[in-house]
Amino acid sequence: MIFKSRRIFLKNSFLTSVIFITCSGELFAAVTPMQTIALVQKDLFPDTLHTPQSSDINASYYLYTILNHSRVTDKTKSFIKDGAKWLNEASVEKYKKIYTKLSAKERQNILKEISQNGWGENWIITIMTYLLEAMLGDPIYGGNKNQSGWKWLNHTSGLPRPTKAIL
Repeated sequence: MIFKSRRIFLKNSFLTSVIFITCSGELFAAVTPMQTIALVQKDLFPDTLHTPQSSDINASYYLYTILNHSRVTDKTKSFIKDGAKWLNEASVEKYKKIYTKLSAKERQNILKEISQNGWGENWIITIMTYLLEAMLGDPIYGGNKNQSGWKWLNHTSGLPRPTKAIL
């Protein structure tokens, strides 16, 4: 069996669990935090900036790997998951749709709006931090697929490079 204990299973399923969005006390929608975060990552690095796309750098996989690491605190993990829920709740409040169902313009507007709140600003900074780590870190850690982040910056890695991930 892949999962040796319920605790390991729960840790590994952290971002695949469903969050329920309510509106006026009634169930409005269900979405996984990873679906929301993957779209946020794309919105934070839009194609118009000529940057590597979040899928090119494997940002979602990198974040998933990091959040299953024992050195990441439960508080950080909960904040990231709760932030996805709060973002969806703000989207429902303003547009009557969850974040993943909004138009690109509406998504940018809601990101700007939540960035004016303490939790929203901190959540966006946290997502950006992991996005930049995925883009600029050594590919051995699961991000920066095909060294796309390094190629975008015309960066040559220092030597020696890691031979195995220490995560």
